[in-house]
Amino acid sequence: MNDGSILLYVGGDTPAQWLPVFAERYPRENVLWYSDDLADDALSRVEFAVVWAPGEALFSRIPNVKALFSLGAGVDHITQSGVSLPDVPVVRYVNDDLTNAMSEWIVLQCLIHLRQHLAYAEQARARIWRILEQPGADEVRVGIMGLGVLGQDASRKLMTMGFAVSGWSRTEKTVPGVQTFHGNDQLDAFLAQTDILVSLLPHTRETEGLIDAALLRKLARDGALGGPFLVNAGRGKTQKDDEIASCLANGTLKGASLDVFQTEPLPPGHPLWSAPNLVISPHAAAWSKRESVARYVMGQIARFREGKPLQNTIDRDQGY
Repeated sequence: MNDGSILLYVGGDTPAQWLPVFAERYPRENVLWYSDDLADDALSRVEFAVVWAPGEALFSRIPNVKALFSLGAGVDHITQSGVSLPDVPVVRYVNDDLTNAMSEWIVLQCLIHLRQHLAYAEQARARIWRILEQPGADEVRVGIMGLGVLGQDASRKLMTMGFAVSGWSRTEKTVPGVQTFHGNDQLDAFLAQTDILVSLLPHTRETEGLIDAALLRKLARDGALGGPFLVNAGRGKTQKDDEIASCLANGTLKGASLDVFQTEPLPPGHPLWSAPNLVISPHAAAWSKRESVARYVMGQIARFREGKPLQNTIDRDQGY
């Protein structure tokens, strides 16, 4: 058995959901589940911590930790938790199951709006039989904000469906088949030729509240769908929920699909619940199997123990 311990701190889950996964596959590892009454002596032997939404007390109690592993591709739940982080690598979760699930959700939402599923559902409730005008995917321009692993995979799958895809990122990137834009100077040009805006942006100081009414008014209004749509599966803090609700109500947006929100769960009285032409899902666009997470984490730990660099570590200055 290895001397150092692996600590699991997964907000909202239970030890019964996680500990058996590690015990079955990695019986020689000493894996702990965090609790307030876990002894300081045990926590002092923690070398690696796997976390989702860690509490304030955690990092001060694991003084000898060597790396932190995020349970998601996003790391703002760690880096912006309001507490000082240990000076160790923070590793994002990058795996095919999460990537595929995210692309499935994005393609689904784009198709829902392309094929006017919400309008047909409304007609069905009213027992109306009417065929609506239907543009093709090749007439619709999807713009993806955020061209990392998730954004590039989604762009490939959207192009397979026939959509014309462009992308915007903070720094210049090249993606085969995708018209790319970068930096603040090219943001307006990107928005002006976008019918469906897909956000996969991380939450950073620069992106907080970026998706607001002013930005949404810059989207194309001359497209085949008769108005712009928003799809956000990135981070809720990158958008302004109240302004999106207003844009749906006043026609600035023709429709939207939101998986993330400024406040989660979305408060029961929030106007988004009653906004027109909106698909809401509870931050469920992409979530990884526990077995896949365990395999990824242990693969990274094996690299670390062999003296190899960890993969998918974040840049602290950029925040992702």
